[in-house]
Amino acid sequence: MEKETRPFISWQLADDFMTAVFEKMGVPTEDARLCADVILESDRRGIESHGCNRFKPIYIDRIKSGILNPVTKIDILKETPTTAVLDANDGMGMVASKKAMDMCIEKAHKYGMGMVAVRNSSHYGIAGYWTGLAAKENMIGISGTNARPSVAPTFGVENMLGTNPLTFSMPTDEPFPFTLDCATSVIQNGKIEYYARINHDTPKGLVISREGEELTDSAEILKKIRSQQAALAPLGGFGETTGGYKGYGYSTVVEILSAALQSGLFLKALDGKDEEGKIRPYHLGHFFIAIDTEAFMGAEAFKKTCGDILRDLRGSEKAPGQERIYTAGEKEYDVWMYRKDKGVPVTEAVQKEFIGLRDEFGLTQFKFPFEK
Repeated sequence: MEKETRPFISWQLADDFMTAVFEKMGVPTEDARLCADVILESDRRGIESHGCNRFKPIYIDRIKSGILNPVTKIDILKETPTTAVLDANDGMGMVASKKAMDMCIEKAHKYGMGMVAVRNSSHYGIAGYWTGLAAKENMIGISGTNARPSVAPTFGVENMLGTNPLTFSMPTDEPFPFTLDCATSVIQNGKIEYYARINHDTPKGLVISREGEELTDSAEILKKIRSQQAALAPLGGFGETTGGYKGYGYSTVVEILSAALQSGLFLKALDGKDEEGKIRPYHLGHFFIAIDTEAFMGAEAFKKTCGDILRDLRGSEKAPGQERIYTAGEKEYDVWMYRKDKGVPVTEAVQKEFIGLRDEFGLTQFKFPFEK
């Protein structure tokens, strides 16, 4: 793990501050606490593309612009013993997601499995937060979401699909679950946003222009993606040589499950623009699945076998020069062990945003350690 040079602020301070700002924006207190916790969970795991880095631009700015409702009204459109369809009415995606996964878990406790689809939603944070709720109940958690179009199909240059994560969490007999939480693109928008904030180029081969040129300037990439003049590569890269069709296929699976189960919008319709080109809510779709391991050979047997598999993988022969083999969720656990007593590291851009929001809303009770 690289030595951290950014200043830390305590988890409690970050939580209290973001909660207070959400409340000032009209988000009810309980929902505000949840949203702050989801954001901070990203930073706890070292997934900074979805942490404090996105607090202002993805949530606060969208509430201000009128495309994200601070009060989340959730309607149950259809429900069976094992399934449900929810309408989030363009409210906080994290609030709707908590309701959805809670329903999945409740159904799985009764019937072994539960699945819920959500329509008219918004950015729901890291998918692993929701699958992790199931893992804490000794269940397998699965989730995915579509997103604004930014990924090109194989042999294409037009941004059609979202970064569309396909995420799994599974309980183990270790201190942390197996959690595979990643986009179906080689890189996600949040990572490029993070690169732009720290003036770092995006690695070559991950983004392509409409003319087929590979782009690396992170700030330029963001502008071109928003104007649909550039697209991200699916997992495996552009073309078929390195298996890009596989990432393209998995991304399409997520798009179908996120949209078709709730009869929602998909692909280019998720660009957040109306017919006149004005911004509007994104109307995203999500899906959630919980599978109770107790309904099979029992939770303890599942966790033991899962742990054995992971330990065997980590104990396999290492490539020359490599000191360690990881399994999914392990690096995130290591980051939490390092950061839990230190707090969340914040970039200069986030520092400025926190100070600006504090001053804007008159939250004078908050003083940050990075202030001179």
